[in-house]
Amino acid sequence: MTTTNRPIRRALVSVFHKEGIEVLAKAFIEAGTKVVSTGSTAHRLAELGVPVTEVSEVTGFPESLDGRVKTLDPHIHAGILADMTNPDHAAQLEQLGIRPFDLVVVNLYPFADTVRSGADEAATIEKIDIGGPSMVRGAAKNSATVAIVTDPADYALVAARVADGTGFSLEERRWLAAKAFAHTAAYDATINEWTAKHWPKPASVDTAQADDVTPVDEAKFPATFTRTWDRAHVLRYGENPHQQAALYLDPLNQHGFAHAEQLGGKPMSYNNYVDADAAWRAVWDFAPQIAVAVVKHNNPCGLAVGGTVAEAHRKAHACDPMSAYGGVIAANSTVTLEMAEGVRPIFTEVIVAPDYEPEALELLQTKKKNLRILKVTEPPKAKTQFRAIDGGLLVQSTDLIDATGDDPNAWKLVSGEPADAETLKDLEFAWRAVRCVKSNAILLAHDSATVGIGMGQVNRVDSCNLAVERANTLADGADRATGSVAASDAFFPFADGAEILINAGVKAIVQPGGSIRDEEVFEAARKAGVTMYVTGTRHFFH
Repeated sequence: MTTTNRPIRRALVSVFHKEGIEVLAKAFIEAGTKVVSTGSTAHRLAELGVPVTEVSEVTGFPESLDGRVKTLDPHIHAGILADMTNPDHAAQLEQLGIRPFDLVVVNLYPFADTVRSGADEAATIEKIDIGGPSMVRGAAKNSATVAIVTDPADYALVAARVADGTGFSLEERRWLAAKAFAHTAAYDATINEWTAKHWPKPASVDTAQADDVTPVDEAKFPATFTRTWDRAHVLRYGENPHQQAALYLDPLNQHGFAHAEQLGGKPMSYNNYVDADAAWRAVWDFAPQIAVAVVKHNNPCGLAVGGTVAEAHRKAHACDPMSAYGGVIAANSTVTLEMAEGVRPIFTEVIVAPDYEPEALELLQTKKKNLRILKVTEPPKAKTQFRAIDGGLLVQSTDLIDATGDDPNAWKLVSGEPADAETLKDLEFAWRAVRCVKSNAILLAHDSATVGIGMGQVNRVDSCNLAVERANTLADGADRATGSVAASDAFFPFADGAEILINAGVKAIVQPGGSIRDEEVFEAARKAGVTMYVTGTRHFFH
């Protein structure tokens, strides 16, 4: 293999996206590079003044099948794959009358764009590129003598190498080849993701399994889970300064919190993204009601529903003002000037909402210059969650408020009198709110707002104590636990946790049930005359 630069005398150019191609055209003209091209690419280069040889002139065969067959020909692929450092390859090309390529510039049919556009199946299939990936992989394999360019961001570099006559070094060609292999791998992974979802194993195929094997939904959990993400931003650091981090985007889903528009403040950090995403999910559990969440370290320190977004923010902040310092605020409604004025005196890292009143945005931008202001126009849509473990990946459907037991009409009353309308309203709020609290989770609520939250403890008793303590430790000394309602994300394994809540004055409790000691827990509530419902559904959040 050569370690010298190889001048670019002959290039093959076939690109779907024509943006930036004029940069290449100018360099090709000035250097006298021989250019072979296809269809619309050849037409565009000719418009820019480049003398172009059509692929059909090289192959002696016209484009056919509506353009499906253009470059799939030995006259093209031999010119790409011939290793010109190998005398035998050079001699064979000479015998066959085929000229080698020094440069291949290709980008592929926009499969992901087509999927995102909502196109039908036939149109989507037409955007599965065949010849393009073959040329890219062939040129990348032959980086010993061929430079492959798939990224328009590299056009200026190509133009410079063409113009100065040096071409690319071996190290540069290898780097370009690595990018090209990543490009085709991502492309195929995107196609695989789409086909796995839309073309799962049919019922006619024998799927007999052992009795102890959980049935598999092939559309959700294909045998090979192949996905790809594109790097969008390199972050300053990860959870801690000694960790490196970056944000990647899903090419098939150009929506969601990762695509937030930043309207002000410092660049987002790794922890900002984690906390703001958690807050964003939390508030949409209450739609169409107006809700605001205040999140710190991936846990809510306040969550409330209000008649206005400003009211919801006041109620959420009041739950735990001390913890709200340096937190993240999310609203599922347009931030008004009134809410912005409430946020102004509070040190906040991030605020995220679907929109902002002009006056509210101006106040936040001018008076809180470091505040990261994010606009996300759509609610969360992710139906799948991922978590990496050492050597593997865990995949599950997203925990939403959509189980049978999430409907209060399905709850079972196991103690006390049926809740009145206001109490039942608070119980439903508490049950929805506890979904976003780290397990073990206990949440106290009153007037559709959290008043005490216990989270992340290794036993439920500690979470109960923490929720009560936080409900009763405001500066004014108010007892907010008395008369509140409580929600537990999972069952009480013993009566002691429920008794802590009951002794603190909680008037009603909602919990999943399912403990072998359920009757002991129910009896404790009955003895105290406390209303208790069981849902049959749990919402662990680890």
